[in-house]
Amino acid sequence: MAKLRFFLAYLALSLSLAPLCSPFLVTAQVSRVVSVPTLGVRTDGLPGVINQVLIQFERIPAQHGPVIDFNEINLGGGSLVGEEWKDGVRHAVQAVARLVGEDGHDWRITLKNRAVTAVTDGRSSSGAIAVGILAAYKGDALRSDIAVSGVITPDGRIDVVGGLPSKLEAAAGGQYRSLVISRHQPYTSDWPQGEEAAARLRVALIQVRTLAEAYEAMTGGGR
Repeated sequence: MAKLRFFLAYLALSLSLAPLCSPFLVTAQVSRVVSVPTLGVRTDGLPGVINQVLIQFERIPAQHGPVIDFNEINLGGGSLVGEEWKDGVRHAVQAVARLVGEDGHDWRITLKNRAVTAVTDGRSSSGAIAVGILAAYKGDALRSDIAVSGVITPDGRIDVVGGLPSKLEAAAGGQYRSLVISRHQPYTSDWPQGEEAAARLRVALIQVRTLAEAYEAMTGGGR
């Protein structure tokens, strides 16, 4: 099942990137694709949403990277992403590079946010995106029953998010049995409502401090 999800994610991203590709581009030495779920809150007060972020990791010779491309073409259900969302991705790339001990000079990372809304913004998806980038880097499969909601910092810490109750509703609606959150989330103002929602919806809350801990939860340890 994991292999099928990996293939479908790769096919979807390949098709969505087709208009941007050129036969004159240097062929990647390594190319992997993963799909990672992210949870969002809508400004119109409607229930939280689940987006799928397709992440392609490539090693390209003679690049002064890391190069980060945002594929915002509507083909394949893509959405526009705001500057805070992009900043969160940049922090995610920095955190992954720090964790694996590379400078990313030959990395090219392409992201496509498949969302139910036309525009997505904010940094709360960055923790999940960091996990996805690391999975693509390593070639690991992500568990399909766990989601992540946390802000990544460049040094690899997982920080708190807002709107936890709404995100739990979205996670439960998407059949996710567990949600990885920041260890500091209990100190936020909506924690009592979030804790109640988690118990009512039977979504386990996994508290972590770092990207490494979040990755272990999402992969069962990876390789």
